[in-house]
Amino acid sequence: MIQPADFLTIALLVALEGLLSADNAMVLAVLVLGLPKPEQRNALRYGILGAFGFRALATLLAVHLIQLAWVKLLGAGYLLYLVYRHFGAGESAADRRTPKPALPWWGLTAFWATVIKVELTDIVFAIDSILVAVAMSPKLWVVMSGGLLGILTMRLVIGQLLSLVERYPPLVDGAFVIIGWVGIKLVFEYLYSSAYVSFEIPKWLSLGFIVVIFAVAFVYSRTQERRRIRSAAEQEAAELWMEEGGER
Repeated sequence: MIQPADFLTIALLVALEGLLSADNAMVLAVLVLGLPKPEQRNALRYGILGAFGFRALATLLAVHLIQLAWVKLLGAGYLLYLVYRHFGAGESAADRRTPKPALPWWGLTAFWATVIKVELTDIVFAIDSILVAVAMSPKLWVVMSGGLLGILTMRLVIGQLLSLVERYPPLVDGAFVIIGWVGIKLVFEYLYSSAYVSFEIPKWLSLGFIVVIFAVAFVYSRTQERRRIRSAAEQEAAELWMEEGGER
């Protein structure tokens, strides 16, 4: 039976997905940066459609998800590799912050390779949120509704992040610092679920750290942007003054 409490549970699941997917949104935004701007939205759209299918299947098989802890370890390795490739290439800050063109992968075009990476990354991050959702409600339609609406919410967040990163290039470095933290967190989650360590990183601490990193990177990016605009204005004023002086 449909009860009013079911809709409250759906709302809570959407909010929960939004909170838990802050790191996911940042990673996905960085993954699609290498594509031409018109293709970025399409890559996210197709990737999200694939995520819908996975969430539906994973919800039906939620009891088995706990056995997929090794997926987190693979995801962590990939994210840490991305961070190493970004900061360890020996490039200048300007070159490092310029998105690298997406490349073909395993016989796929650059576009579809990016779509697959988006879907695989979502699988890594989806495990926790699905297990929590199933624990909150035994009703399949409630879990599915909350999860799918949560994905749509995350899609909106990714769009905003893309706009910010494109406007403030120094945010790219901050994004990769966040990705590094997410990779470390996934390693600890794997170690905890496999009983190698007895402590777990609290969700509030992880989210708070991500917010702090993003805030610091955003303030720094705004400062750099103001300096660039002021420098450009000063140079333009100097050139105008020289031109006027020459005419006299």
